[in-house]
Amino acid sequence: MDSEDDMHDAKSLEDFYSSDADDYCGSDDLDVGEYEFMEDADNDSDVIAAHRHQKNYTILTELDIQQRQEEDISRVSTVLSIPRDDAVILLRHCNWNINKVHDAWFDGEEVQKIVGLLEGPAVQYPDVRELTCVICFESHPHDKIYSAACGHPFCSTCWAGYISTSINDGPGCLSLRCPAPSCCAAVGQSMIDLLAPADDKKKYFQYLLRSYIEDNRITKWCPAPGCEYAVEFAGGGEGYDVSCLCSFHFCWNCTEEAHRPVDCDTVKKWIIKNSAESENMNWILANSKPCPKCKRPIEKNHGCMHMTCTPPCKFEFCWLCLGAWSDHGARTGGFYACNRYEAAKQDGAYDEAERRREMAKNLLKRYTHYYERWASNQSSRQKALADLQKMQTVHLLKLSYTQCEPESQLKFIIEAWKQIIECRRVLKWTYAYGYYLPDHEHAKKRFFEYVQGEAESGLEKLHQCAEKELHQFLRDDGVAPNCSFNDFRSKLAGLTSVTKNYFDNLVKALENGLSEVDPRGVCSQAESSKDGEDITTRSKTWSGRSNGTAPAGLTSQSDDSSQWSCNLCTFVNASSSSACQVCQTPR
Repeated sequence: MDSEDDMHDAKSLEDFYSSDADDYCGSDDLDVGEYEFMEDADNDSDVIAAHRHQKNYTILTELDIQQRQEEDISRVSTVLSIPRDDAVILLRHCNWNINKVHDAWFDGEEVQKIVGLLEGPAVQYPDVRELTCVICFESHPHDKIYSAACGHPFCSTCWAGYISTSINDGPGCLSLRCPAPSCCAAVGQSMIDLLAPADDKKKYFQYLLRSYIEDNRITKWCPAPGCEYAVEFAGGGEGYDVSCLCSFHFCWNCTEEAHRPVDCDTVKKWIIKNSAESENMNWILANSKPCPKCKRPIEKNHGCMHMTCTPPCKFEFCWLCLGAWSDHGARTGGFYACNRYEAAKQDGAYDEAERRREMAKNLLKRYTHYYERWASNQSSRQKALADLQKMQTVHLLKLSYTQCEPESQLKFIIEAWKQIIECRRVLKWTYAYGYYLPDHEHAKKRFFEYVQGEAESGLEKLHQCAEKELHQFLRDDGVAPNCSFNDFRSKLAGLTSVTKNYFDNLVKALENGLSEVDPRGVCSQAESSKDGEDITTRSKTWSGRSNGTAPAGLTSQSDDSSQWSCNLCTFVNASSSSACQVCQTPR
């Protein structure tokens, strides 16, 4: 999950995969005048309203939760003609599901017994002026004695102490029962409001509010540190990614950081692998050897092969053959040259140990390859988040002044940074996907690496343009920029559009399990032409183009007659090739 650095005050990112590529830009020819930008939200309510246009989830503030909770309580209380306290108890028992409450209520009296709703008092008060509290055994005036529906009498002081202790013990106070032994009568919220101190009332209210989210299967709290928003998930949309008002993106299904297009199981395995001790053991196995005497692992940190174990062992042995150093001499080729190892290796004495060590090294090297790229993209995303915040708070105003343009006409820069941040997140998780992609599926692996490489190349061009080429318009040293601001605008907008197309198609390919390539390395024609799309159209989509012309800042593929472009993956093959070298599609 992202650290609290993700929780900056920048506006939340748009969901870049909820709409078609054409919705991102006004047209394919990248006419800047047709761009549409999201206006700044003046207050929280405007931002909430914008988020509620999402199809499959709704962001809830604390006020929203209170209102919904109160509406549900009132509905149950009105329909069943029961007190508010009883409605709360029933709703909590049924996980705040009104339909379940109605079903349970009309199925019989079993649910009432389970939750502690009694038909009548189990104890009748005697008609006297004073009553004895059954906890402190002191006599109190009648108006100082209170009881739950069961009728067991307790003084206000004992009730307050019992309630306060229960509330301070945690959310279990929401299922509070009568303090009398063996009595199961429920204690409602009205008793808390009547007798609990102000601080305890506040805690009880928070527990009740949180239970509305935590006990309900369609609502969850945002997992970002310090965030107080909740999310109601309706389903039916694209995936499980949720964008909270705090700018944190997470997966509804597993509550980890948003990881589309990688599935939750892969993310879980990757996170466990990154934090597990198994990688430490792999490193130890690959880079150390056990002392032949005490078996403690030893790392070789000097050039010679003469090893001495640490005290109290102090055993001296040869690093190559693990034999006692005292056995080494002229007959073994000298003290610093051991030929016993090679001889023993030929005899097969060390084959298994060396095989395991070599396998551990290869596995560690492969894991390091994917992890370094995963972590590098995560670091780049964090830096891009900081750059976006600085752009919104400082640089945008400066550019507006120096270029004599209103800030509304500079939003293409903000959109570019948002695209960079989202693409870094996607690219990061594609390395986890690649790590678990089976090695024996060679065609899929080559196709995945090609599509990933094309997307990464486009992203690097966009990131460099937004980060370095923009800097020339922010300098104060009087050096003239290399190009006009309008040329820069066209280039950045074009790169943003092309990069979005690349990543849209990368996401779709991974979510479909790279179904365009079957296990034999032959293109699946049914998959590549679904929804009426012909293969030629999909080839243009992979390239990030829809009209065959590369936008500003990108170069088109060569039309050399000595080469031909694959209709599926757009890889440029030599004219002598009869099938695509990447996806094996026939020419």
